[in-house]
Amino acid sequence: MAGWLAAGVRALDRLGEWDRIDPLADRVRDTVRALPLGRARDVLHGRHLGHPLHPLLVQLPIGAWVSAAVLDAIPGCERQSRLLVGTGVLTALPAAAAGWVDWAELHEQQTRTGLVHATGNALAVGLYAGSWRARGAGRTGLGRLLAYTGLAVAGTAGAIGGHLAYRQGAGANKAEPVAYLLAPGWHALASATELPVGKPVRRQLGEVPLLVYRHPDGHVDVLADRCSHLSGPLSEGEVEDGCVECPWHGSVFRLSDGWNVAGPATAPQPSLASRISADGTLEVCLPGAG
Repeated sequence: MAGWLAAGVRALDRLGEWDRIDPLADRVRDTVRALPLGRARDVLHGRHLGHPLHPLLVQLPIGAWVSAAVLDAIPGCERQSRLLVGTGVLTALPAAAAGWVDWAELHEQQTRTGLVHATGNALAVGLYAGSWRARGAGRTGLGRLLAYTGLAVAGTAGAIGGHLAYRQGAGANKAEPVAYLLAPGWHALASATELPVGKPVRRQLGEVPLLVYRHPDGHVDVLADRCSHLSGPLSEGEVEDGCVECPWHGSVFRLSDGWNVAGPATAPQPSLASRISADGTLEVCLPGAG
C-alpha cells in the first residue's frame, strides 16, 4: 500500500515538471490576466477574506454532488438528486473563476499542476451537466452513471489540487514563518546614516531578509522582504504613495504596517517596529516574535 501511495505522489510531482504544457499555460494565463475584472479580481483572490476564496467556494459544488450521490442510492429521490446535481454545476462556475485568477499568478511548476487540476474539474462539470440533462429526459440510469463518474473525476482533480496547495505551496502565506524565525526583543540592523533616502533596500536579520525604507523625515519602515504571496523580493519593487509593489506578481503592501492593499496576496507582510538608538543604529523588533 505504501508503495502505491509513494508512486502516486511521484506521479503528481512529475506534473510540475511537464514543460510541454507551458505554451498552452502561457496562452491561458495571458487570457485570464487580460480579463477586465477590475476590483473583482481582488475579491476572487480572497484578499478581503485574508485567505484564498477558491477553497471556500469549491465546498459548494462538492457538497451538492456528494449529497446527490447519497440520494441516488435511495429510491424515490430522483427529483432531489437532479436538483443537487444542477446546483453543483451552477456553483462550480464562481469556484472556477476564483481558481483561474489565482492560477494565473503562480510559478510555472504550479501552473502546470494547476492546469491539469482545472482540466479535471472542467471534465467533472461536463459530466454533471450531462447527468442533469439525462435525468431531465427521463434517462435516470444514465444520469446516475454520469454523476458517479463525475464524482470520481472531481475527486481525482481535488487530489491534484491538494497536491498543488500543500506540496507545492500554492495559496499559502509565505510570510507566516517570519515570526518564528526571529527572536523576541530589539535587534541592531544597520547604521541609519547608511540607508538611502526614498529607496527600498534589503537587510538581513538572522535568517530573515527585511525590506528597509528610510523616509526623508528620518523615519524608517521595515517589512519582511519576501512577499506573502509567492516570496517575491519586495525590496526590488517600486515604492509609490507609501506602498511597495511586488516585482513578481504585483501585490501591493503599505509600508507603514504591511497591509496588503492589492492582490494577489491575501495576507499582509509582517511589519517590524523601528527606532534609532543614541549612536545612530537602526534597531527593529517584531511584536510576537519567537
